[in-house]
Amino acid sequence: MPKTEERIDKWLWAMRVFKTRTIATDACKKGRVSMGGANVKPSRTVKPGDIIDVRKPPITYTFRVTAIPTGRLGAKLVPDYLENLTPESQYDLLEMSRISGFVDRRKGLGRPTKRDARDMASFKEEAYTADSFFLDWEDDFDDEDDD
Repeated sequence: MPKTEERIDKWLWAMRVFKTRTIATDACKKGRVSMGGANVKPSRTVKPGDIIDVRKPPITYTFRVTAIPTGRLGAKLVPDYLENLTPESQYDLLEMSRISGFVDRRKGLGRPTKRDARDMASFKEEAYTADSFFLDWEDDFDDEDDD
């Protein structure tokens, strides 16, 4: 006999929205899952026809429950149990964040890039050779004073 309702955390896990049920439960507790504009607890039940919003920064996914599965589904079967209502603008936002990558990284934040490392190495090498030049130059003046 098919189920008519299921806990929202279990449904999100079964629909492969989240990798584990624990992550789905945590998302509900942190207020990232909502129904009708109100945040839901992990124990909230869903039934066919419910619309669920899931915030996974930087975008918010919107799903309509079409059926309740008996367990976790294979990826190919997921469309039989939910309808993806996520607006195209949300996917555009995701693509923009993917394209931007590290472009928005301010100087000095995060790990140095390979280019930064090469620049630092060449700067240190130049500084070393300049210091040794000036040291030799000062030694020449010291020799003249001794005369």
